Amino acid sequence: MQRWLTGFLMLAMTAPAAAQLLPGGIGQLPGQAIGGLTPLAGSMTSPLGAPATRVAAEPLGIGGFLDAAGIPDARSLLALRRDRLRALVRSNSRVLVADPDGNPVRRDELLGLDLSDADAAAIRAAGFMVLRDDRTGTGLRLTVLQPRRGLAIRKALAALRAAAPGVQADYNHVYEPAGGPLQPGGTAAARASDGIVARATDGIATATIGLVDGGVGAHASLARARIEQRGFAGPVQATGHGTAIASLLVGDAAGFHGAASGARLLVADVYGGSAGNGSAEAIAQGLNWLGDNGARVINISLVGPPNLLIERSIAALTARGIIIVAAVGNDGPAAPPLYPASYDRVVAVTAVDSRDRVLVEAGRARHVDFAAPGADMAAALQKGGYAAVRGTSFAAPLVAARLAARLAANRGDALVAVTAEARPVRDDRTGRGIVCGSCRNDIRALSQKKRRGAEEAAAPHR
Repeated sequence: MQRWLTGFLMLAMTAPAAAQLLPGGIGQLPGQAIGGLTPLAGSMTSPLGAPATRVAAEPLGIGGFLDAAGIPDARSLLALRRDRLRALVRSNSRVLVADPDGNPVRRDELLGLDLSDADAAAIRAAGFMVLRDDRTGTGLRLTVLQPRRGLAIRKALAALRAAAPGVQADYNHVYEPAGGPLQPGGTAAARASDGIVARATDGIATATIGLVDGGVGAHASLARARIEQRGFAGPVQATGHGTAIASLLVGDAAGFHGAASGARLLVADVYGGSAGNGSAEAIAQGLNWLGDNGARVINISLVGPPNLLIERSIAALTARGIIIVAAVGNDGPAAPPLYPASYDRVVAVTAVDSRDRVLVEAGRARHVDFAAPGADMAAALQKGGYAAVRGTSFAAPLVAARLAARLAANRGDALVAVTAEARPVRDDRTGRGIVCGSCRNDIRALSQKKRRGAEEAAAPHR
C-alpha cells in the first residue's frame, strides 16, 4: 500500500502544473479529489478494488481512498513532504527554486526589510537590482532585490548580507495551502449585497473576518454571504481550497452552516490560481490589506518555513489587537514546525476526528493552542455540492469563527472566552481543548439528503 501511495503521489505531482491542479488531470483516479476534498458519490471504488472511504488525506493530495489507518507513519509522511516540495519546485521551475532546506522560494528574488539608503546603495553596488520597493500598511519598508544573473539563491543571500552587514534579509518563501493543491478553476464568488445577510448568531453580523488563501468560488452555500476579495498575485482566481475554507466560515444553506454565518469575509487571494505563487511578499501584502480594512480575526490555513517578512507583518498586526489563527499543517509529527502557526503571537490549531482523536497526520507546531473538528465532516465543493474534508486546514477556520463571535459579542478577552468554552480532553496535543465541536457539518447527513433529493427527482410525478 505504501509503495502504491508513494508512486501515485510522484506521478500526480510531476505532471505539468495545470494538469496537476485541475480535477481530471494527469494522474486522476476515478472518484478522486485533490487536496483533502472528496466529493459525495454514490458508488466509488479504489484502484485496488475495495470500496472507497469517505475520508481524504489532505497532506498527501491523493484523497478519496484512505482512512486514518491508511495514512503513512511519521517518517513516511516526512519523506512524502520532501518529495512534494521537490515536485512543486520542479513543476514551477520557471519561477521557483529550493532554499538550502528544500523549501520553495521565488527564483531570483530576495527580501530586504527596512533598508537604509546606505544599505540600499551598498547592495546595488554589489550587483543587486531593485525590483520593487514599497512601504506596507504597517510602515515596514519592503525591498525586493534581484541578484546578478547566474548566482545561486543561497550564495545571493550570503552576498547581500556581506554587502550590508546587519541588514534584515530573507528568501521570498512560497507557502502551501496546508499540504493540498489549490484546485483552481470555476467562477469567483460574487460580492453579496450588504442587505442580504445569511443567518447570523452571537451578533456575528458585526464581525469582519479575514482569510489568506486562494480565491473563493461561487457556491450555493455562499450565495448570501458578504464576501469581498482582492488578488495579490494577479486577478482573483477561484480555488477549491479557498472555497472550502470560506464555506466553513460563512457558508449558509439547507443542511449546511458555517461557524460564522452572517459575518463579513475579506479574502486575500495570494495565489492567483497558481501553486507557484503564495509568496511571503503576497501574504504580507494580503495581511496588511485585511488589517487595514477591518478584519479583527484572520485565518491562515497555509504552511511554510519561518520568514522574517511574515514574522514582522504578523507582529505589527497583533500589536494592533488583531488575532491571527493558523493551521499546524498535515505533514506529521516528524516534520519540522511549520509557520505561521509556530510564531508565538499566532493561535495555532490542530484537528480532531469525530471521536476527538488528534489526526495522525497533524503536524506539531512549537505550540498548539486549540483543537477543532478537521475530519468526518463536510465543506463546500467548488464545482457544487459538498465534500468530505480532512486536515488541520479545516479546523483553523472553526477556531477563527469562535474568536470572531466572542469579539463581536464584546465579551472581554476573546482568547480567554474561547479558552473557557474549550472542552478539555486527555491529550496534551490539543492545547487548551477542543473548540466548536458542534460546528461539524455531518457528511453522512448531507449525503443522505442528496440521495433523497435524487430519488424524489427521479420518482414519477403523480
